[in-house]
Amino acid sequence: MLYTLIYILNLTITIESLTLRPIHPRNVVRNLTVDNGAKWGHWNEPDFCAEGSFAVSYNMKIEPRRYRGDETGLNAILLRCEYVNGSLFGGHAGSGEGSWGDWTGWSGCNNQAGTHDFLTSFSLQGSSQDDTAANYVKFMCRDFTSDRHQYELVRPPGQGNWGDYRGWSKSCPVNSAICGIQTLVEEPQCDGDDTGLNDVMFFCCE
Repeated sequence: MLYTLIYILNLTITIESLTLRPIHPRNVVRNLTVDNGAKWGHWNEPDFCAEGSFAVSYNMKIEPRRYRGDETGLNAILLRCEYVNGSLFGGHAGSGEGSWGDWTGWSGCNNQAGTHDFLTSFSLQGSSQDDTAANYVKFMCRDFTSDRHQYELVRPPGQGNWGDYRGWSKSCPVNSAICGIQTLVEEPQCDGDDTGLNDVMFFCCE
């Protein structure tokens, strides 16, 4: 009887531990975060590139400056994924989307013949002005198998209308790159200030 109770107790603890532990479809080796995101909204489910593919470019949904009324800035981020052994399409990864703005177009790593670089770290432009929260995001690119020649992905105009960048996240380890995204997005406020996308976490996979 005692052994049965101990077995049931251990089984219950194991099931609870598995329930609390996030399960990802990829082998995540590092979470990338920054400290200047805002706090409003809820975290959406993470989304990942197809197995074996990684983020090579990104698109942003941004509300243009209105000059009057409520402002929200950045509302969504979408990643485009490709495979390491070629330029084959590996799908998109996106997590949550605010209600305002338009997609601004794709920007990607400077891949030329014989090279295939991926997104490996990011920096967020955040602001408390008009509660716009996140306004823009930028990335570093790097070769998948080496930590040399990391460079900033230059995207004009390079920033949103409000706030400041506050340093870069950690970088993905060698033999890994950004493979997934999770965003904190606030739902439309009927009687308050809207913010859109507030914060973001990216995942590095092997």
